[in-house]
Amino acid sequence: MSTSTATAAASFRTRQVLADYVDLTKPKVQSLLLLTTVTTMEVAGSPSVSRVALTCLGGYLSAGGAGAVNHYWDRDIDARMRRTASRPIPSGRVSPAAALRFGFALAALSFLLLSLTVNLLAASLALGGFVGYVGVYTIWLKRRTPYNIVIGGAAGAIPPLVGWAATRGSLSWTAIYLFAIVFYWTPPHFWALSLLMKDEYAEVGVPMMPVVRGEPETRRQILLYTLLLYAVTQLPFCAGAFGSIYLVCSITLGLAFVAGSVLLYRRADRKTALQLYLFSMVYLALLFATMVADAKL
Repeated sequence: MSTSTATAAASFRTRQVLADYVDLTKPKVQSLLLLTTVTTMEVAGSPSVSRVALTCLGGYLSAGGAGAVNHYWDRDIDARMRRTASRPIPSGRVSPAAALRFGFALAALSFLLLSLTVNLLAASLALGGFVGYVGVYTIWLKRRTPYNIVIGGAAGAIPPLVGWAATRGSLSWTAIYLFAIVFYWTPPHFWALSLLMKDEYAEVGVPMMPVVRGEPETRRQILLYTLLLYAVTQLPFCAGAFGSIYLVCSITLGLAFVAGSVLLYRRADRKTALQLYLFSMVYLALLFATMVADAKL
């Protein structure tokens, strides 16, 4: 093998290893978490670019560490599902022990970074999100109850609290309302996806809602939680946290989400479930962007 060929092969292996470890942090999931963090910080005040960057980095490390531990814990079922069989651990590219060490190292680094450069409250909340996702959702609930995502989903709603604490050094009712919005958004968002993954979850014995309660009940629950979400999104306006811009946009987006849930309730097809799942991500991004517009304009 020539020197250039060996160098190219070594470079490829290095890139593959880096890509695998980034994959362990679940970067696609992180995008919405970081968006809710940044927008909440802008709603809470006018943080410096450095504070926003440090908060996002700390949040990414914490959530990424939780993702890595989740990869470790779920490696048995990941290996049996088509969607996840190519992940770094089941494919054999990263050892389970290495992924576990990586996950806890990221969580520790997150706490250290946030506590030293932002504040202890933000660091503690981020650590709470890590513990919630790993301990409550992944280890305790995911394989035990169809309501795993409802209770465990609180971990995914932590970023607005982290963002608010990072900006103000304390929490308020507005921060709690933003936490509640993400909390009630999570079930309809994830259950729409679980309708698409029902057969794979059933095959590996994970009791997601459509597996245990059936698709009709899942669609009913999606509609119920979407209605609850609509009600919760009106709380910040009623409390005086936001004004007319937020009110108009939250009502418009909320009614569109409810309409999509009603359509899914009436139509038992994959296309409608996929459309609602994709819309739910756009919905959350636009809703939090609207909060910033309302606060700044």
